[in-house]
Amino acid sequence: MKIDFANLGRAYEEHREEFEKVSLDVMRSARYILGAETERFEQNLSSFTGNKYALGCSSGTDALLLALMAMGIRAGDEIITTPFTFIATAETIACLGAKPIFVDIDEDTYNIDASKIEQAITKNTKAIMPVSLYGQMPDMDEINAIAEKYDLAVIEDAAQSFGAIYKGKKSCNVSTFGCTSFFPAKPLGCFGDGGAVFATNEEDYEKMKAMRVHGQVKRYTHHYIGMGGRLDNLQAAILDVKLATYENDISRRQAVAESYSNKISDNAAKPLVKDDRTSVWAQYTIRVKERDKVQKALMQKGIPTAVHYPIPMHLQKCFSYLGYTLGDFPVSEKCAQEVMSLPMNPYLEEAEIDYITTNLNTII
Repeated sequence: MKIDFANLGRAYEEHREEFEKVSLDVMRSARYILGAETERFEQNLSSFTGNKYALGCSSGTDALLLALMAMGIRAGDEIITTPFTFIATAETIACLGAKPIFVDIDEDTYNIDASKIEQAITKNTKAIMPVSLYGQMPDMDEINAIAEKYDLAVIEDAAQSFGAIYKGKKSCNVSTFGCTSFFPAKPLGCFGDGGAVFATNEEDYEKMKAMRVHGQVKRYTHHYIGMGGRLDNLQAAILDVKLATYENDISRRQAVAESYSNKISDNAAKPLVKDDRTSVWAQYTIRVKERDKVQKALMQKGIPTAVHYPIPMHLQKCFSYLGYTLGDFPVSEKCAQEVMSLPMNPYLEEAEIDYITTNLNTII
C-alpha cells in the first residue's frame, strides 16, 4: 500500500465542479486582484472566526509582516517567540531589523511555555508572537495576561491552526493580531500562496489594508511604507469554496487523529490536546527514538513521514548573530531530534490508518 501524505488530489476531486466554475468566473471577469471574490472571502473569514477585521493577503509570511509593520516595529525592538517553529515566524521579525527573543516550549504541546515568557521581557520588548503549532493554540489567557501587564501586543502565528478553538474562541480571534496561511498543504489550503491577517481594531485593519498595497490609501497616494501583499481573486474564490465545508474537514481530521491515538502503541509519545481547546491537526506529530531508522523503515512500506522541525531557530546559521548556543533551549532541542509527523488529511481511510499504525508499532 502507498500512502499519500497530504492527499491534495483528493481535495481537488471533492470540489472539482465548484473549483472549475469559480476559476472560470474569475478568468472571464478579467479581474484578478482585490475584487469581489476577495471581498466575499474576507467577509466569510470574519463570520467564521468571529473577528470583524479580516484581511486576505499573499501568504502567511506576509500576514506576519503586515502585523509587525502595522505596529511600527523597527531596529532595536524585541519580539518574544518560540525557537521551535517554521522559519517565517522569526524571519519576519528579523526582516524589519528587530530582534527575535526565544523562549523554550512546553514538551507536551510543543507550544511556547507561557511560564517562561515574563523573564524574557526587557524595556525593548514590543510584542509576543506565540505559534499555534501543529494545529493547537498555546496558553493564550496566560500570554494575553502577561502582554496586558507589560503593555505588549500579541501576534498569534496561526499558520497551522485556522479553525482551532480555545475556550470557545476561534484561532485568529484571541489576540491583538492573528495571522494564518493558506499554503496548499495547510488544513485550509488554496492552489498557490495565500494568507490572512486579523486585527482587533479598525485602525490597525485600515493600516494593514493600505500596507498590503504599498501603503496606498487611494491610487498613487501613499501614507505608509508598505508591500505588494495582496491575495488574488482566484485563490480567494477557491478558498471560499473550501471554507463552506471546512468544519466538516476539521471533524474528519479530528477523527483521523483520534484513530491514530487509539492505535499507536505507547512506545511513541503521542500528541496531547488540552481539555479547554481543540486542534485542527495540521500535523499528527509523535516522538520516537532513532527517528531516521523509523522513517526509513516506514518509507520502505510506502508510508511517508516528515519532520517539523529538525533544527530549532536558535541553531540556524542565519540567526547565529543572536548569540544563542546549543543547550540554551533544551526542550526544543530534544523535540527537534525526536518529532516525526505521520500522514494527516481528511481523506485517510481506516484501512490506511491501520496499515500505518500496524507498521509503525512493529518498527518502534
